[in-house]
Amino acid sequence: MSASPLITRTVPTLRRAVDNLRKRKATIALVPTMGALHDGHVSLVRLAKRRASRVVVSIFVNPTQFAPTEDFGNYPRTWKADIAKLAAEDVDIVWHPGIAAMYPEGFVTRIVPEGPALAGLEDRFRPHFFGGVATVVGKLFTQVRPDFAIFGEKDFQQLRVVTQMARDLDLGVKVVGSRTVRERDGLAMSSRNVYLSPEERQTAAVLYRAMKDSADRIRAGEAVASAMRRGAATIEAAGFALDYYEARHAETLAPVTSRKDGPLRILVAAKLGTTRLIDNIAV
Repeated sequence: MSASPLITRTVPTLRRAVDNLRKRKATIALVPTMGALHDGHVSLVRLAKRRASRVVVSIFVNPTQFAPTEDFGNYPRTWKADIAKLAAEDVDIVWHPGIAAMYPEGFVTRIVPEGPALAGLEDRFRPHFFGGVATVVGKLFTQVRPDFAIFGEKDFQQLRVVTQMARDLDLGVKVVGSRTVRERDGLAMSSRNVYLSPEERQTAAVLYRAMKDSADRIRAGEAVASAMRRGAATIEAAGFALDYYEARHAETLAPVTSRKDGPLRILVAAKLGTTRLIDNIAV
């Protein structure tokens, strides 16, 4: 039976634990999460174990990336199940701070990212989001001081923002993207999928099918704008309220008009009932 990971709740305790690993010449990979772990998170942990000799997983539901209208209070929290999953994967340390440990009284400093954080995708609908993400991830990087940090590609704009931040601020961590893990019907695994009704869950797979069809059409030579219009129409006809459905440059997230503009990524955000889903695929 796998041993439970060391659970740390204060920065000094975390740093002592990390220092003990460093004394043994360990390389360290960090997997930042907000808990409610599923197979997608497990895949991040397994990639972390391939990249480094020791793995730290953070579990912190970050209030600064939620708007007042969003679901911070209702965000799923499954602590016992999460620890069981991490123990089964032989994770070394779990960093589980409270809000006061991350944002103590008097905390006033924020990271305000630009570049990919202002691409007109998630930032158009959640203008608070990437400032909250960049600030908490910046803190996680300085607290854990990992060699590698593993992020899922499902949150693709976030991956680009964090990668740029780590590079710009010389944080000494290599940000590694991990392929999206999907259900058998193509729906990207997400902690928010539990909010879908059974009927909505069946419909949700339309997002992946529409993206795949658009990507296939673009690869076959159809104009990007035409292929994207078809995909958007398919998504809306299924009952989604579409926030965006766009083809962007895979590195800069700049708008594109042709496949010749560079490596492309299709990105989507849409609401089904009360649940907002995001996803993306490479072209």
